[in-house]
Amino acid sequence: MAVSAAAPAPSAATARLPTLSFWHILNMNVGFFGLQYSFGLQQTNMSPIYSYLGADPEKLPFLWLAGPLTGLIVQPIIGAMSDRTTSRWGRRTPYFLVGALICSVCLLAMPFSSAVWMAASLLWILDAANNVTMEPYRAFVSDQLPAPQHATGFLTQSFFTGLGITLANFTPSVLVALGLLSATARSSNNIPHTTYAAFFIGAAVSIGAILYSVLRVREKPLDAAAVAAIRAEPGGVGATLREIGAAIREMPPVMRRMSLMMLFNWYGIFCYWQYITLCLARTIYNTADQQSDGFAQAQLLTGEVNGTYNVVTFCSAFLLAYLVRRLGAKAVHMLSLTLAGLGLLALPALHDPKLLLAPMLGLGIGWASMMGTTYALLAGGIPKARTGVYMGIFNLFIVIPMLLQTLTFSWVYQHLLDSRPENVIRFAGALFLVAATAVLLVRGPGKDQVLSLDAETGHA
Repeated sequence: MAVSAAAPAPSAATARLPTLSFWHILNMNVGFFGLQYSFGLQQTNMSPIYSYLGADPEKLPFLWLAGPLTGLIVQPIIGAMSDRTTSRWGRRTPYFLVGALICSVCLLAMPFSSAVWMAASLLWILDAANNVTMEPYRAFVSDQLPAPQHATGFLTQSFFTGLGITLANFTPSVLVALGLLSATARSSNNIPHTTYAAFFIGAAVSIGAILYSVLRVREKPLDAAAVAAIRAEPGGVGATLREIGAAIREMPPVMRRMSLMMLFNWYGIFCYWQYITLCLARTIYNTADQQSDGFAQAQLLTGEVNGTYNVVTFCSAFLLAYLVRRLGAKAVHMLSLTLAGLGLLALPALHDPKLLLAPMLGLGIGWASMMGTTYALLAGGIPKARTGVYMGIFNLFIVIPMLLQTLTFSWVYQHLLDSRPENVIRFAGALFLVAATAVLLVRGPGKDQVLSLDAETGHA
């Protein structure tokens, strides 16, 4: 694999992409299913794992630092490197495979954690591996599809996001329902047997799904002129960092306009992931005791609740793609975030698990739009030659809010939310409503800018 410093614009022949069939797009994105299965296991299980190992609730945000920090560092660098990679397997494919392999190893090891520091260390490596896969995969879809199919491509990723996280969340409950495992049986490190099983299954799914996509859909190669231009450029870490700096300075306006929206919705979803189990333990099972059977039941219910909103995500993804074509990405995203916010505001007031379906409908639609419509808004406003680096830089709009939440939320939790996890969920709902309002600030690239961006890739 060769990596150089600056990615040239592809030639006109390379840039004029053919329209692909729906099934081709679907096969292309199956690997995203494995990636999101891994993320689903983290979302539902890391706070409970930390709690089983003795972590204080106030310290949970700090223990989630792995995601924001690794994304902040890894994704822009990997995105820039993949723009300038030439290999017999393609520009993006080598990153999929390496990331998925490391991810699988970490998933196998995670439930054997004997202390909080061990679980936190494994999460750092796991998140780094997921990030190595994530942004090249986003760029891969943009590389392979013509602009009119971007919404379909990214919302297909949203479909697999919902499906992967759904199955990750429901796996423990299904194993219990089938009588294969006990809901409360635990290992010597206090982690339930159901958690072990879910992570073992996730390890197989992570590498298996990536291999399926790589084997079924070959990455379109760059033409000889583009490869020669890449190899003629100077390489090295310094050149890569300079390219990232230049891309940030020349950031397209549409990216800047999306920053406030991204700040509020990602700060909010991180609050939800961290505290939903603790909230359900109090509102449904009337317990705050991390060693109680009620808390273990709340962890299982978290899997079911998160699974439910992700069922809604994959069921609504293609409907959102249709609505984007009819109403525009901006209107669809604003409505979706509003439904998510209203659902989270209502959730802590519900004390019957059956009633939790209603807020999960809103959150599922919002999550589908966050994982799909957001990138449809973005893709039309960035130059093709820099797709990888800009997808990586755009990830800063996700990880910086997460990092901000991690560093500030312990104080917010204790002093503004009365150390009550149900107040955290209400707070997250309010942030989603602010994010929905911030969508009004987002304007897509104007006609002149689109023509300019197209000219960089050989389009007229």
